[in-house]
Amino acid sequence: MVLNCIIVDDEPLAVNLIESYIKKTSFLHLNGAYNSAVDALRHIKDERPHLVFLDIQMPELSGIEFAKVIPHETRIIFTTAFSQYAIEGYKVNAIDYLLKPVSYEHFLKSVSRAAKIIEEDEHRHAISYDRFLFVKSDYKLLMVKFDEVLYVEGEKDYVKFYLENSPQPVQSLMNMKKLEEMLPKNEFMRVHRSYIVNLNKVSMIDRMRFIIGNNAIPISESYKNMVLQYLNHHTMG
Repeated sequence: MVLNCIIVDDEPLAVNLIESYIKKTSFLHLNGAYNSAVDALRHIKDERPHLVFLDIQMPELSGIEFAKVIPHETRIIFTTAFSQYAIEGYKVNAIDYLLKPVSYEHFLKSVSRAAKIIEEDEHRHAISYDRFLFVKSDYKLLMVKFDEVLYVEGEKDYVKFYLENSPQPVQSLMNMKKLEEMLPKNEFMRVHRSYIVNLNKVSMIDRMRFIIGNNAIPISESYKNMVLQYLNHHTMG
């Protein structure tokens, strides 16, 4: 995957250095360089970069302010000479914070991490949009449609998808936490270390158990507060 990047920095030498690093990194492509955050803001919706190398201290509009108004899917790596801004940088969900002068070693480590995060983002968005995923089961790839999932059970290194109108669950070698991250948050909820439920399939909650068909899914103590918060937002009377 090639990441489209822009640089936003009012220091020409810093821009030239980052630009040279981008050019010698095979999975990066430079879309543009701006020495004003205001100028960059005018173009960012057209450029739609995956990644912005962003200085913090700039006239007119600071890097922190800029970070708060750009599209959420655009990821940020801050580049600055002032280490005291690191905490502020992480408050706006920056991937990394590079202290000037930036070495290529630190740059490459940072963009490699960014590439992994962005690829996972795109994978997650595609699955959420298409509303299905393929899972490996018995040397085959089986399609699992979100609308057909009743609940998921984790068992050691495997998960079992219990589906509507299917007598047997689909079992796959998979990490429960990673699956949880991939499923749409507004439809699926982890309620136990071993269970994720499809909230649209719940018919009743009885003694802190989700009832789905003839199955009672337990709610563990560690997930109880999250479930109660969900219930508070969906209960009347």
